[in-house]
Amino acid sequence: MSELPSDLSTQSLLVTPRLYVEVPLAAGGVVTLPVPQSHYLAQVMRRQPGDVVRLFNGADGEWAARLVTVGRKAVVAEMVAQSAAQEVVQDLWLCSAPLKRGRIDWVAEKACELGVARFVPVLTRRTIVDKLNLDRLRAHMVEAAEQCGRTALPDVSEPVALAALLKDWPAERVLIFADETGGAPMAAAFAGVRAPAGILIGPEGGFTVEEREAIRAVPGALAVSLGPRILRADTAAAVAVGVWQAVAGDGG
Repeated sequence: MSELPSDLSTQSLLVTPRLYVEVPLAAGGVVTLPVPQSHYLAQVMRRQPGDVVRLFNGADGEWAARLVTVGRKAVVAEMVAQSAAQEVVQDLWLCSAPLKRGRIDWVAEKACELGVARFVPVLTRRTIVDKLNLDRLRAHMVEAAEQCGRTALPDVSEPVALAALLKDWPAERVLIFADETGGAPMAAAFAGVRAPAGILIGPEGGFTVEEREAIRAVPGALAVSLGPRILRADTAAAVAVGVWQAVAGDGG
């Protein structure tokens, strides 16, 4: 990681705007920010030439950049130094049945905050939503990454039917199945699990008996309990990923 200039302390960088950009970032590089980010910095944040922002693109770490020009539709920034290295992402998938708008947006946001590598919408028998705006989900993930300090974004897959997901499930990837009918306590079960892994969360009405049998038939599938209470699907997703990260992932 590049050495930060003396006037750019870690503490001062914490209060500077942090933005995702889809351009290469490297020492000495000069980038023209897209219109939305330019408008945000110029019109909302009222930044001026010489001010510092933090930029990341999901591949090159985070960079401290000094604004060269500030206009209504274009802000130009020059990379000063890398302020954070590219993170090592734990290879964890969150496979979750789509939910109503608002709740699925929340799941996507928390998946990013909790360090998921890939988000896979899974269509089940009781799924009530079969169409998703993937661009909107990704936008929520971008906002979450900007806020929480991630330098990587989860991949977002096209929705897939449960049967197809199970048929093509990679043999080397542990399938963790949140079973509302019971399973091993999460913390104990996750203690022996390492990536690559995937957590499968059902729809608001739960999996059917046939679906649960199909999931349990996958070699190495691990059924876990989310506790004594029946959780909403969005809550279950956040709880399962949070416990996995704390016990077996980058939070352990």
